[in-house]
Amino acid sequence: MTAIKERPILFSAPMVRAILDGRKTVTRRAVRAGFNPDDLEGTLSASECRKLYRELPQYFGASYFCPYGQPGDRLWVRETFIDLRGTGVEHRPDPDGPLQRYAYAADCRPGSHSDEARKDFGLKYKPSIHMPRAACRILLEITDVRVERLQDITYEQAAAEGVHRGPLREWCASDEGGACHKYPVPAFRDLWQSVGGNWDANPWVWVVEFKRVTP
Repeated sequence: MTAIKERPILFSAPMVRAILDGRKTVTRRAVRAGFNPDDLEGTLSASECRKLYRELPQYFGASYFCPYGQPGDRLWVRETFIDLRGTGVEHRPDPDGPLQRYAYAADCRPGSHSDEARKDFGLKYKPSIHMPRAACRILLEITDVRVERLQDITYEQAAAEGVHRGPLREWCASDEGGACHKYPVPAFRDLWQSVGGNWDANPWVWVVEFKRVTP
């Protein structure tokens, strides 16, 4: 039996909450330098990506193709966290559940009681890039991969990116406030730009759709 391939992927705290809430089922990631299909029309399916890789290898670096995997592969989520081992602090998210070694920023919104308690104990978060596999609590399975221009995103896809529906039924980039819009695409634009992306450049992006395996 072929082993399931796993790769790490980083998500911010608002997007982790969106995944756990079932609001986020797709992510867009900018295509790195070395892939430049500007002379191609339309979007590429996963099979078309593979065909392009075989026939036009000059578009890709040697270790570049589809870095997030293919349908059936899994992504383990790296998020901002705390390793409580040796701190003397007990962490029991469920009052009736077992103690847990790790705590996560997505569960402790800034200004919340739990976040203030963290500060009182002098606990500091570690960046998601440093999260080991053992601390991962969210596992995703890829259901589709394709390449398209960023601004080709549809209403439905923008909503599936995890943008937040506010109390006035407006769409916001995240559940942490900020400007809201009547439709989800402008909210996703704000989300893209909030992490340093250039919306106006309309880059090629990997579109990775997924379903949650755990928790």
